[in-house]
Amino acid sequence: MTRNVGIVGGGHTRWGDRDATYKDLIQEAGKATFEDVPDVGPEDVEGLFVGSVQPERFAFQTHVAPMVAELIGVDVDTMIARTELACASGQAALRYAWLAIAAGQLDVALVLGAEKMNLPEAHGGEAQASMTNVMDREFDGVNGLNAPPYFAMVAQRHMHEYGTTREQLATVSAKNKSHAAHNEFAQFQREVTVDDVLDSYPLSPPLCLFDCSGITDGAAGLLLMSEEKAREVTDEATYITGSGQACFASNSVNNLPSMSGWPQATTAAENAYEQAGIDDPVKDLDVAEIHDCFSISEIVEYEDLGWVEKGEGGQFVEDGRSELDGDIGVNPRGGLLGCGHPLGATGVSQALELHRQFRGEVPDERSVPDPETGLIHNLSGSASVHSVMVLERGRP
Repeated sequence: MTRNVGIVGGGHTRWGDRDATYKDLIQEAGKATFEDVPDVGPEDVEGLFVGSVQPERFAFQTHVAPMVAELIGVDVDTMIARTELACASGQAALRYAWLAIAAGQLDVALVLGAEKMNLPEAHGGEAQASMTNVMDREFDGVNGLNAPPYFAMVAQRHMHEYGTTREQLATVSAKNKSHAAHNEFAQFQREVTVDDVLDSYPLSPPLCLFDCSGITDGAAGLLLMSEEKAREVTDEATYITGSGQACFASNSVNNLPSMSGWPQATTAAENAYEQAGIDDPVKDLDVAEIHDCFSISEIVEYEDLGWVEKGEGGQFVEDGRSELDGDIGVNPRGGLLGCGHPLGATGVSQALELHRQFRGEVPDERSVPDPETGLIHNLSGSASVHSVMVLERGRP
C-alpha cells in the first residue's frame, strides 16, 4: 500500500556566475529550505537525496551526499544517496524521495540539488569540456556534439519537417527570459524581446546566444513528508500525484529514434498522466515547468507532452497559448533560458516553483492565475531520457 507524499517547503540560492563554492551553495540552499518550514529542522530528516551531475569535474569532489549531510547538520538514519541523471538529476532525487516515503520507508526527506559550473580562470575550459560527458563522449563528443550543435540539428530538422520559424523559437526565449526578470533567484534578470533574441550572437545556427541556457552555479532544496506528517506542518502542501520516465535504448545521437521529436517524452508523460488521473493535459494542467535548455526544446515538448499535434508547437507559442494566462502557463520562473541551468538543481527548482505558484508566493508579474495542477519535465543527455512529474495543490 502506497502513501500520499507532500512537498511542505523549500529554499533557493541566487543562480548565476557565483563566487560561492559548491559547499557554500549547499549551505545556502539548506539554510533557506529549513527557514521556509520553521517547524522542521535537520533533526527531523530521515532521508537525504542529492541531485548533482559532475561534482567530480566541477567541484573536484565525489561522495557528496555525506558531505551535504555534514554541511547542513543532518544525521541520516534511514536512507542517503546522490542521484546522477545528467540534466534530470534533481528530478531523479525528488522521485526517489517520493517513492521512499510512498513505500513507507521514510516519513521526512530532504532533497537538495546543486551544481558549481563556473570555475576559477585556471580551469576555465573545464565546464565546456565536462558538458561533453553528458552525451556519448567516445562517439558523439569527438565529433563536436555537445549540447548546442545537437539541439541546433533538432531545430533544423523540426523547421524542415514542420515549417517552424526562427521567430517562433525566439518567442519562447523572449517569454521565458522576461519572466525571469521578475525572479530574484534567476541568473538573467532583464526583459527581452523577440528582436533581442534574433539579434543575439549566432552560436549554432539557427540557434543564437539567447536561444541557449547558461552555464550556472546554484542550488535548491525541498522538504517532503508523508501526508500525515505534512498535515501537522501545513495545510498548503503540494502533493505528487504522478511520475513517469522513459529511455528507448538510445544514448548516442545516431541511435535516437528521431531528430525532430522525443517519443520518450510522450511515454513518460502518458504514464504520469495516467497515475494522476489527467485525461486532457491542456484542460487539466494550469502551470508547467518544462526543460527549455534551448528554445527548440520547449516547442518540441509542447508536442511530445501531448498538448498539440506534431508540428504545431511553434504555433502554440506564437498564439500565446503558453503565456501565463494562456492554456498552460509555461516556465513562469523563467525556465532554463532565464534562470540558468545548474544541472543537478534544475528539477528541484522547478518543483519548488510550482509549490510557490500554488501558494501564491511569487510576484504578480509572473503569477499563473489560480493554479491547481502542474507538471515538471526534464530531458537529459541527448534527450535520450525524459522525466515527468505531476503535482497538485493542497490535496492528494
